[in-house]
Amino acid sequence: MNLDGSEITWLGHASFLVKSPGGKVLVFDPWLQREGNPKAPPSYDTLGTDTDIDYILVSHGHFDHMGSAVSLAKESDAVVISNFEIAQYIADQGVTNTIGMNKGGTLELGEIRVTMVFADHSSGISTDTGIVYGGEPAGFVVTLENGMTIYHAGDTNVFGDMAHIRSLYAPDVCLLPIGGHFTMSPKEAAYATRLLAPKVVIPMHYGTFDVLKGTPEALRDLLENDAVEVRVLTPGDHH
Repeated sequence: MNLDGSEITWLGHASFLVKSPGGKVLVFDPWLQREGNPKAPPSYDTLGTDTDIDYILVSHGHFDHMGSAVSLAKESDAVVISNFEIAQYIADQGVTNTIGMNKGGTLELGEIRVTMVFADHSSGISTDTGIVYGGEPAGFVVTLENGMTIYHAGDTNVFGDMAHIRSLYAPDVCLLPIGGHFTMSPKEAAYATRLLAPKVVIPMHYGTFDVLKGTPEALRDLLENDAVEVRVLTPGDHH
């Protein structure tokens, strides 16, 4: 999807690839088919070697959001950005470029700004010896070189402070989970959309597993009288 010179490609589940107007490449919550994502296009399994990735943003520690972070970072030499604990964990896996931050912090990456914001979820990291502490979950607000702002909510329920995200950052595009069970369903996501007031909302985190029953059609029906475009992407497609 092309928006004002930027390109957004859905890689299935909560993974997105964003090409900025200035040519930077950001990947949100990487989880490729080779690491078990059934909705990721297999053509993107070589993403780390055939695309210059600049930044990898990890919202929290669950496997379906950081399952490909280490391999992609090693293949591409991208900088991994996450909370302090996950950044340290990923560094311990042999990744040389990491930045740990926390909620309310903003990174100035040239002309791109990355702000970490609240999310209402959990963040344990699954390892061979059990679950280890993964800090707290988060979302990201990314402002590109042309001023367009993208909010990736990570995994979250709706929360009232989404109104603060609207007031502070005025996101143009919101990437919102709708599957239910682990995150918002379309009902909560529609309410979140009204709090955030974006121009475009892109549903994510649905249909990957049987329990993720929320659908984009349900979200669109709930927002049919609202001044927002519900843009439904197919994994791998871009314009």
